[in-house]
Amino acid sequence: MWLSSEFAVATSVNITVGSHVWVEDPDEAWIDGQVTANLSKIYAKDMEAPPGGVDDMTKLSYLHEPGVLQNLKNRYELNEIYTYTGNILIAINPFQRLPHIYGSHMMQQYKGAPFGELSPHVFAVADVAYRAMVNESKSNSILVSGESGAELPPKDGQLNNKFLKYDSMSNPVLEAFGNAKTVRNNNSSRFGKFVEIQFDKHGRISGAAIRTYLLERSRVCQVSDPERNYHCFYLHCAAPPEEVEKYKLGKPENYHYLNQSRCFELVGVSDAQEYLATRRAMDIVGISDKDQEEIFRVVAAILHLGNIVFTKGKEADSSLPKDDQAKFHLKTAAELLMCDVKALEDALCKRNMVTPEEVIKKSPDPQSATVSRDGLAKTIYSRLFDWLVDKINNSIGQDPNSKFLIGVLDIYGFESFKTNSFEQFCINLTNEKLQQHFNQHVFKMEQEEYTKEKINWSYIEFVDNQDVLDLIEKHVPKSTHETFANKLYTTFKNHKRFIKPKLSRTNFTIAHYAGDVLYQSEQFLDKNKDYVVPEHQDLLSASKCSFVSGLFPALPEESSKSAKFSSIGSRFKIQLQSLMETLNSTEPHYIRCVKPNNQLKPAIFENQNVMQQLHCGGVLEAIRISMAGYPTRRPFFEFINRFGLLCPEALEGNYDEKTACQKILEKSGLQGFQVGLTKIFLRAGQMPELDARRAEVLGGAANIIQRRIRTHISRKRFLALQKAAIDLQSICRGTLASKIYENKRRQAAAVKIQKNTKRHQARVAYNKLHISALVLQTCLRAMAARREFRSMNLNKNATLLQKNRRLGGSVGELSHYKKLTRSCIVTQTRWRGRLARRELRKLKMAVRETGALKEAKDKLEKNVEELTWRLQLEKRLRNNTDLEEAKAQEIAKLQNTVQEMQKAIDETNALLAQERESAKKAIEEVPLVVKAKEVLVQDTKKIECLTEEVESLKATLESEKLRADEAEGKYNEIRESGEEKRKRMEETEKKVQQLSDTIRGLEEKLANIESENKVLRQQAVSVAPNKFLSARSRSILLRGSESGHLEARASMPGLQSPSMNLRETADVEETPQKSLNEKQQENQDLLIRCIAQNLGFAGNRHVAACIIYKCLLQWRSFEVERTSVFDRIIQTIGNAIETQDNNEILAYWLSNASTLLLLLQRTLKASGAAGMTPTRRRSSSATLFGSLVRVVTEVVTDVNIYPSVTFGAPILSPKGVHTNILIHQCSTIQQPLLRRECCSFSNGEYVKAGLAELEHWCYKATDEYAGSAWDELKHIRQAIGFLVIHQKPKKTLDEISHDLCPVLSIQQLFRISTMYWDDMYGTHSVSPDVIANMRVLMTEDSNNAHSISVDDISKSMEQIDIADIEPPPLIRENIGFSFLLPRSD
Repeated sequence: MWLSSEFAVATSVNITVGSHVWVEDPDEAWIDGQVTANLSKIYAKDMEAPPGGVDDMTKLSYLHEPGVLQNLKNRYELNEIYTYTGNILIAINPFQRLPHIYGSHMMQQYKGAPFGELSPHVFAVADVAYRAMVNESKSNSILVSGESGAELPPKDGQLNNKFLKYDSMSNPVLEAFGNAKTVRNNNSSRFGKFVEIQFDKHGRISGAAIRTYLLERSRVCQVSDPERNYHCFYLHCAAPPEEVEKYKLGKPENYHYLNQSRCFELVGVSDAQEYLATRRAMDIVGISDKDQEEIFRVVAAILHLGNIVFTKGKEADSSLPKDDQAKFHLKTAAELLMCDVKALEDALCKRNMVTPEEVIKKSPDPQSATVSRDGLAKTIYSRLFDWLVDKINNSIGQDPNSKFLIGVLDIYGFESFKTNSFEQFCINLTNEKLQQHFNQHVFKMEQEEYTKEKINWSYIEFVDNQDVLDLIEKHVPKSTHETFANKLYTTFKNHKRFIKPKLSRTNFTIAHYAGDVLYQSEQFLDKNKDYVVPEHQDLLSASKCSFVSGLFPALPEESSKSAKFSSIGSRFKIQLQSLMETLNSTEPHYIRCVKPNNQLKPAIFENQNVMQQLHCGGVLEAIRISMAGYPTRRPFFEFINRFGLLCPEALEGNYDEKTACQKILEKSGLQGFQVGLTKIFLRAGQMPELDARRAEVLGGAANIIQRRIRTHISRKRFLALQKAAIDLQSICRGTLASKIYENKRRQAAAVKIQKNTKRHQARVAYNKLHISALVLQTCLRAMAARREFRSMNLNKNATLLQKNRRLGGSVGELSHYKKLTRSCIVTQTRWRGRLARRELRKLKMAVRETGALKEAKDKLEKNVEELTWRLQLEKRLRNNTDLEEAKAQEIAKLQNTVQEMQKAIDETNALLAQERESAKKAIEEVPLVVKAKEVLVQDTKKIECLTEEVESLKATLESEKLRADEAEGKYNEIRESGEEKRKRMEETEKKVQQLSDTIRGLEEKLANIESENKVLRQQAVSVAPNKFLSARSRSILLRGSESGHLEARASMPGLQSPSMNLRETADVEETPQKSLNEKQQENQDLLIRCIAQNLGFAGNRHVAACIIYKCLLQWRSFEVERTSVFDRIIQTIGNAIETQDNNEILAYWLSNASTLLLLLQRTLKASGAAGMTPTRRRSSSATLFGSLVRVVTEVVTDVNIYPSVTFGAPILSPKGVHTNILIHQCSTIQQPLLRRECCSFSNGEYVKAGLAELEHWCYKATDEYAGSAWDELKHIRQAIGFLVIHQKPKKTLDEISHDLCPVLSIQQLFRISTMYWDDMYGTHSVSPDVIANMRVLMTEDSNNAHSISVDDISKSMEQIDIADIEPPPLIRENIGFSFLLPRSD
């Protein structure tokens, strides 16, 4: 990035250490920093500049490159794409739609508003131009320029909507024939356009006209990769099939003028649709259908001309069409142009040289013929484009009596590519002219500002680029292609703006105002030619097509001679001079368009790219002009507010603002400043110097404040130490007094302890004597009592012996009592054994069924192995067929050999016949004197030899035919056997597939049976031991169930009787009507049919949820990992929710599902599925509970039914049940809302409308149905209110968290704020400071953050009593559901 000398003045200012400055950077152009040492090439940075930038860059305190760049970048980040520099508008392309800054409402705001009062806008420039024309009765012009791709797409439409709506009709036509894809833009205008909008004396539009400049004709024949030719060629190739066939067109890849580049299509653009749009635009403009057909006929003819390739002719330096393809395109072009094919070929391959004596015809070489072909194509396209412009002007209508006009100049910007030719030379000449006009206008504005403020400005120098214009417009001596560059080097070798490259003989460099441009001069002279070859003129003027002949009217002889010496450069110079005269006669207004990046994407600002465009657009030139005078201008009150501290006495005295400012500047010692009527004008570099002095004053004041603060802190610390010392002394004295008191208290306590100890010792001695006396008395009294007890015991025993002796006959009754007791025990034991054997038989039956299934599985596996072996065998046989195919190939080779031999025999026979004929002719020609016998002998020997060879060949042929027939027979047999084997193998594969499917089904059935067996075993283990079996019988039964068999006799040996054996035999012979699995399946089907109906509510309880829960408990479905009943219930609920469109049905099922979810949660959490291992308990819980949660969540979070579920759930719930929907509210605020596609402004408006309906329903509904549903939705209400609120960037965190959304947590507010996007108006979310504060609070409260879980919700809800739920009539009479009937206590 180079730096001009005008800006170097800023580096001479004494910038102190610690100041904030801008430093040049090779990547980012300019970066900000702080001075730590003395450096060069730095610019002061205004730390008091607003963060969003200023709307007019003349208000910048530091008007230099980095300041301008940073101001544009700050405004671009806020989508403020327009910025003023005085009355110059700078527009940065956002590469996205910004509907909030356009429209009729914005146009009305700027209508009649003073310039600069509102934000910068293109409407303001248009309104100023119109008001100036009306008020001052003077024409105005608006000059729009910028790099290719920098133009705002709606800009022309904005200006035209303000002035002229008719011009918009011509844009599609002009873009189709005048725009093309370049390296930097997909729709670059390759011509200049000046739109004149004509007004009458009353300020009303009376007409319009379009003037075009310098169409890039060379693009028709030459296109570099990855650019494209003009759009119309590609649109014509993408026309409807009948159009393509009519003009004999194909794909763009087939044409030389288009396939020089590999780019044939534009991303996101349909050429077929653009073709139809162009045809509609032609209809609107007024081009008839016939003229449209002729236009596209000419376009197709140009494409066919490009495919005519020439080669050398028979004569020297002659040419003719190369092949049939070239002749086809030549014929097609002639047909489309409606001229003679031979005449077209002669016009391309021959030249007429007119001499005074005669006309000489010359045949050019193929290269010259190709140049002639390209010249004809360029001429035809140029004439066609001019015809379109004239047609559009005639359609729009011009007012020759117009008083004023407003011209909109949309012209190409400064261009500097890798290859720069004559077109770039003319474009840059135009930009140099416009830049001179721009500089003069800026200098004029500066003069007006200085004159308005009445300051002295006569010594200000004006920087002009007249030397570059003189260099470009200077006449170059007549030269050829070879001598053109050398004459340039000789003529301009001493010019400071002309540079000769060291390693090139044809290139030259010109130092333009925007930078150096290297031009290639090889084709300058060819591209400068502007005359039509007479042969081409005669050919096309004689065309049978009136449209084509109208493009090439016959010229008078004088004009044809003068046209031969005309050039594009001279014609363009005349047009440019006319344009500049028009601009000089109008009041100019400038719009400079800037492209922020080369990727053409939004929100990307490339500093280097923007700086280069500011140079090319002349914006920095305007800044240099300002810096040559007084770049810094401040009103008196702003200057006093900022620099009043440099001279406090000026503020204390009774001075006016102007005098105070003069005193401040005089005290600062500055020279060269000017004091105007309302402003202070400072020279470049004086503002940083004042800021440096201001920083010194502020630094001194800061030192004083720091000194005072340090003094205050030191004194505060001293007083604290003093107070601490006094407190410490007080504490020490108190501690000493406490110790003295403690010593005295201890002495008194010691005396008291001694007294009490002596008293205690005396009392202990007395108690010992007293106890000894009592023990002695007790022992004596006990001895006397024992003697008396022994005597009484002897008397009692004697009495008992006498009694038993008398009762000896009652012993038999005691033995009878013992026998009865033993019989009861035996009876109970046998009855329990009978019940145990019954359960054992049921288990054995189940085990037998399992064994049978296993045997079937083993058999099927053996069958699969056998079939697999057979399949491998078939594959081996297939390999044998490969050998047979090899034999067939050998047979084919033998047949080919036989055919070759047959050909050899035929050739031999032909030779033999020829020799015979030659022999006959020789015999006839020989005279009679010659002996014919010798000749006959020689011919006979040769014939015999050949005959023997023929016979041997015939024998060989016969043998080969026999071998071929045998090989063919074997091949047919092998092929038939192979077909049979292949069919058998396919049948075998089908059988294997069927068997594998059967095995898979049996395995699934076996797994289900094993799962049900586990349930039966667990039921047997849990029922039998609790009711009937003893500990020993229980262990025997468990061991028998594990081993698969149980013998009844081994369980209780010795306790069997004949009657018990008879009963056991009868039990074994009983056969149940239905198995346990069939009954359980029937019960499950009946339950599914029952819950599919609308069972309603029993009080505040959901009947369907309670019935399902009681059945799952009874059937022990929580103890099985693979259970089908719960899956069927989940599927039934899911199908009912997904297939219904009625909100009432959805609410009914959602409330039942949530109630069942809470019941299952409590059961699984309380019991933990007792009897399971921890692993199995977790898997069972995850299977049941997770499935139900997944179904409810999937339906709730479905975007299609989201509003209906949100607002339909509480409607049918009775009083007290609406709290179940709290689960849905948690998922609503945590899942659907916190997704980016749901956090848009339109979605907020949509949900807000639904909330309004819900609030209306809650207002009308009674408490029985509504309850506290509206209060429970406070989270979603506050979240939606935050989404639809306007002016979010102005809200503080305190207002959001306390006033707007007091219920929502910081985490939820942070998620909503970061994912919010406005899909309607393009507004922004909260400010970055609020986001940063939220992030800090989230970090501090991360340990306290918690979320609502289903366990918390289940704990907060009331217990549901399901004991007295009345079952539905469908299952009430079924004995399998008897457990559902309510039981009385």
